[in-house]
Amino acid sequence: MVKSKYITSLLAKAKQNLKTIVLPEGEDERVLEAAHIINDEGAAKIIILGDVAQMKAHFAAKGWNTDGIEFIKPEESPRLSEYTELLYELRKEKGLSKEDAAKLALNYNYFGTLMIKSGHADGMVSGANHSTADTVRPALQIIKAAKKGGSASSFFIMLSNDTPYIFSDCGIIINPTDKELADIALNAAQTAILFGIEPNVAMLSFSTKGSGKGDEVEKVKRAAQIALEALQTDEYKNLGIKLDGELQADAALDSVVAAKKAPNSNVAGKARVLVFPTLEAGNISYKLLQRLGGCEAYGPILQGLNAPVNDLSRGCFAEDIVGAIAITCLQATK
Repeated sequence: MVKSKYITSLLAKAKQNLKTIVLPEGEDERVLEAAHIINDEGAAKIIILGDVAQMKAHFAAKGWNTDGIEFIKPEESPRLSEYTELLYELRKEKGLSKEDAAKLALNYNYFGTLMIKSGHADGMVSGANHSTADTVRPALQIIKAAKKGGSASSFFIMLSNDTPYIFSDCGIIINPTDKELADIALNAAQTAILFGIEPNVAMLSFSTKGSGKGDEVEKVKRAAQIALEALQTDEYKNLGIKLDGELQADAALDSVVAAKKAPNSNVAGKARVLVFPTLEAGNISYKLLQRLGGCEAYGPILQGLNAPVNDLSRGCFAEDIVGAIAITCLQATK
């Protein structure tokens, strides 16, 4: 049962264009429950990787329907040699041997990512039992960034009283350059549009319009300028994206504060996309809001890749996984 109205709305959209999502952590009961919920909703085609007999026994014990779910044990898959060869061809110039490719292809996160690369799945959700690095590394090596020279980054959908915000980057780029920060902002704005969130982008800092000084502030200013110049190009100019920075968080979100600190801003007081200057700032902020502010956090979700591969918190609940699957389905639709 999904409680969030926003996630329910995403599931409804996913039903309109069914995608195939692979879950490589079939040993986890939370993952199996989420797969059951998605299958019961008819929101996606699900593939689960793991011990087939054990997974089917769990579904049977719960009385859950397995029609529409594909169970795969990678070690026994007839496609294992195909995926091994694909991985070798993709990574041989990086020094990967055929022997190491065979070992890596048996890693469930790599196997799931290779399914996407081969066109046998549209997206993947992992991380209930794996670190972000374990989930993201295969994606960066196999799926790769959508734009040559572009930055793959991450975002969270944060729900405050069921109102969605985009937080980026909270999971991938530790200390982005001005160019990387501009890429994060542009990707996050497009992400917001995809998920029906107004693309009002605030480039956050400890300074608002020159109230603070230092290299950190100047980086955010440069990033905002790079992003604003990009918004004038054909790729972005008709998307309705508004962007401003540098802004403090209160100026970005509170209209009263915005009127005092940034009266001429077209974003201040109504930002829905918050771009953090460093991963440290973003990660701390989302966790504080989740634990103390009562916000729901879905992510980290990757953006800027050729296909969606998304991460989970190891402390996630089944409903969090359902939300991540719904988000992944919509990313695969664009």
